[in-house]
Amino acid sequence: MTVARPVMAAFAGMGIAWGSFAALMPDIKARLGVDESQLGFLLFFTPIAAVVAMLLAPAFGHRLGRLALPLAVMAMAAAFLLPGQVTLVALFPLAMMACGAATGLTDVLMNARSAELETRRGLYLMNLAHAAYSFAYAAGAIITGQLRGQGFAPAQVFLLMGLVIFLFALASFERDGRIHGLQRPEGGRGPGLGPVPVIGGGLVLIAFLTENATEGWSALHIEKTLGGSPEQGALGPATIALTMGIARLAGQGLTRRIEPTRLLSGGALIAACGALLAAFALSPAMAYIGFIICGIGASVLVPTALSLVGRLARDEDRGRAVARATLFGYFGYFVGPPALGMVAGLFSLRAAFVFAALVLLLTLVLAPLMRRLAARG
Repeated sequence: MTVARPVMAAFAGMGIAWGSFAALMPDIKARLGVDESQLGFLLFFTPIAAVVAMLLAPAFGHRLGRLALPLAVMAMAAAFLLPGQVTLVALFPLAMMACGAATGLTDVLMNARSAELETRRGLYLMNLAHAAYSFAYAAGAIITGQLRGQGFAPAQVFLLMGLVIFLFALASFERDGRIHGLQRPEGGRGPGLGPVPVIGGGLVLIAFLTENATEGWSALHIEKTLGGSPEQGALGPATIALTMGIARLAGQGLTRRIEPTRLLSGGALIAACGALLAAFALSPAMAYIGFIICGIGASVLVPTALSLVGRLARDEDRGRAVARATLFGYFGYFVGPPALGMVAGLFSLRAAFVFAALVLLLTLVLAPLMRRLAARG
């Protein structure tokens, strides 16, 4: 636990940021005066900056060494102050681009550091680290729901959460926190990264798309579709995240007993069933049950896929391989919420959750391909 503490602090900081944002989605939508489809379009600007930041993350991490991860988390704390200040629709994409850039930078570095610790120390840390994200996400969503119920404005909520994230940034510092394997071989020579980060990244993309999208739109689904209160709405993303946190702690043991690619396929099937139940829910309580089932299944997807990438990559390429897989995955992380928003705008929020379930089933195609690569290695 001591070894994982700095990395877990970075994951927790990101969880607080996005958990608060998900619970504030109804207020943000109302303040901007847009519908689901328009909000989904505005969120599409987030991945633009995220992708650029993720491409720069290996060089950033290599140059700044042990300071890279704490500084990235501090940047995230500052960036998430911006959405709470913006009231004009035209400025909202700029605020979200700042959030996307800081998040993308942080995610590449903390996942690469986790993969390095796993391999060098012979530990299983990915599920533990991602559990920290889930628990923090749930805490951020629940606290935000309570603050919303007491009349706190988005700017006030983001300020409080920003201070918490800054404390996590300080806790993420390590004396020996340099991330190896981020730099390209001299002159660009040597074999490429191969298919491992591509297929692994595809699995992460699917998982992030459905995980972040269901968390991001669950509050609105409960409040708008099912007539729930702000406190009940905030319990939507909190329920998913809390379930995923608990399941990821259990997943620490499952990774030793179940072949990873079979764990990926089974998790995707369970998560798809949960998303379908949430889609056709008749009450907030029924939706929560769907979110719990979805969270149990989805909990193993991202950490298992990234752990596989780290273990199958060469030592000298591990940092870059995990960064590449994380980059691919982040297309899902950021495209998921706006994609579901577009589906919700064209059809309904129920249809958006059906779409999430169908996307999860693509895991059944990619997991066997990863199994073949593992068998070769």
